[in-house]
Amino acid sequence: MRKLASLVLVVSIFLPGLMAQSVAKSVSSLLQGGAQTQTPTPTLADPLDRETPSGAVLGFLQAAQSGNYKTAADYLQMSTSRRQSQGPDLADKLKVLMDRTFVGSLRRLSTSPEGNPEANPDQQTIGIFSSSDGDVPVILVRVGDPNSGKIWLFSSETLSKVPELYDNLEAHQVENKLPQNLVKNVFLGMPLWQWLALIAAIPVALAIGWAVVLLLAIPRRLWLKLRHRPNLHSYSRMSKPLLLTFSAVAHRVIGAYIGLPLLPRLYYSRTVWVLISIGFFWFLLRASSLTMQRLRVHAIDAGRIGTGTLMVLGERLLAALVVIVAILATLGIVGFNLTTVLAGLGIGGIAIAFAAQKTLENLFGGISVLADEVIRVGDYCRFGDRVGTVEDISLRSTRVRTDARTELSIPNGALATMNIENFTRRDKILFNPALAIRCETTADQLRYLLAEVRRLLYQHPKVESDSAYIRFTNFDNSALRLEISSYVLTRDSVEFAAIREDLLLRIMDIVGKSGSAFAFPSQTLYFSRDSGLDKEKAAAAEHQVQQWRDQHNLPFPDFAPADKSAFRRSIVYPGPESALGKDQPLP
Repeated sequence: MRKLASLVLVVSIFLPGLMAQSVAKSVSSLLQGGAQTQTPTPTLADPLDRETPSGAVLGFLQAAQSGNYKTAADYLQMSTSRRQSQGPDLADKLKVLMDRTFVGSLRRLSTSPEGNPEANPDQQTIGIFSSSDGDVPVILVRVGDPNSGKIWLFSSETLSKVPELYDNLEAHQVENKLPQNLVKNVFLGMPLWQWLALIAAIPVALAIGWAVVLLLAIPRRLWLKLRHRPNLHSYSRMSKPLLLTFSAVAHRVIGAYIGLPLLPRLYYSRTVWVLISIGFFWFLLRASSLTMQRLRVHAIDAGRIGTGTLMVLGERLLAALVVIVAILATLGIVGFNLTTVLAGLGIGGIAIAFAAQKTLENLFGGISVLADEVIRVGDYCRFGDRVGTVEDISLRSTRVRTDARTELSIPNGALATMNIENFTRRDKILFNPALAIRCETTADQLRYLLAEVRRLLYQHPKVESDSAYIRFTNFDNSALRLEISSYVLTRDSVEFAAIREDLLLRIMDIVGKSGSAFAFPSQTLYFSRDSGLDKEKAAAAEHQVQQWRDQHNLPFPDFAPADKSAFRRSIVYPGPESALGKDQPLP
């Protein structure tokens, strides 16, 4: 699926550019057609492709290599009569000189009809013939042809030196010692002995490449040994691309001594450079993948899970970038014009941006969510009006398991703009119940109730006592309102439910001891005399409050600091009667 996705990505990038190029050519042809209606002179096309320096040289080499020296003579600057009589022989000798003594780069030949703009527009020096008597420049000239317009030809000045250079050319030393069948028989423009030499050089190049890879592994092993680190065999993943690269370089060095003909030498050089490019980018792909994986492991070990997930996205984007650059480099080596390809990338990028707007929105939304570490896998969060646990954060969407055990998929683009409440990252949980006490409760009863509940909050070991409080807040139609606000020292919702239950039960006991009761929004119709409140308990509570008042120890607006310190953690939780608290030591 990754290979298929990469193929689709490459096609989607380059196809709009090629279509744009086709449309541009169509428009250009229409414009030229319109111009031709105004200009009577048509643009002539040379059937031998001599309109550029590159086309003239390659066309000559291809014609001569196929043995068609009569056609090859048409690439020489000669008179018509001399071309018919001496042209084929001179073309044969020029081909031999180009194969054996030419020094220059065919890849750098101009593909423009005007040639190299920095030089003489009608004359180009493409290289030299190297000989013992001195170097002779190889010159192309641009001349007018009545049938083909402006064309490039090998200059008469260069052709005048060809017979002398050919006579001084010594035969190849290796060819004198080989069977003539291997020398004279030619396959695809090369003698058989050169084909055999290239094939025989493959295992030699592989051996040289493998030796270089082993030599490069020695410093790494010594470094790991000195640092006392284990060898995780990560270098073995790098050995294959390195072997391909160094073997291709070694074969290129060996091929330079074989003396290949010029045109096969060009194709051979392109093939070797393509292999070197593949090996280099293969190595770069492996190295970047290994580096991102190690960074991801370090981030996860450090607790940055979101950063670790972002590393996965970075690894995939980096791999796609390396593949695209590798394709462009390969096309450039083969000989494609990268200007059109790069223009296609720009047009294709715009087309993809419009066509995949939502996909890109979700992609960048996922990047922002992962980079900010708003949520992590395993977090319990509220997304709008839905609550659930995050199970996976992908490039397009985030999957959440709701409390109803359904799977909720949220696009990352919407998630990036959504208000998210993360319950997992709270350091404590709010305990904030509201108590409704019966209206016939006396003030001292209420003071007793407030004091005892406040004492409970200070005493409980799982309640943050510094911020805990209970206050008498309001008179309602059917109740006296008390508000409790405190934080339970836990992050686990299950443990919080147990602590909340314990606090509420203790508060019920305190309300019962105060002689009062909870009020409910209801109407009561009495058919008998109401017994009212418990007078004995009410008297005891009032007596306790009177003692506080006589001792100047009334806990309003709050307990004294010494009392608060004495209260702190004086309650055993869980209680000694609990199955979980029987092994707890007494305070």
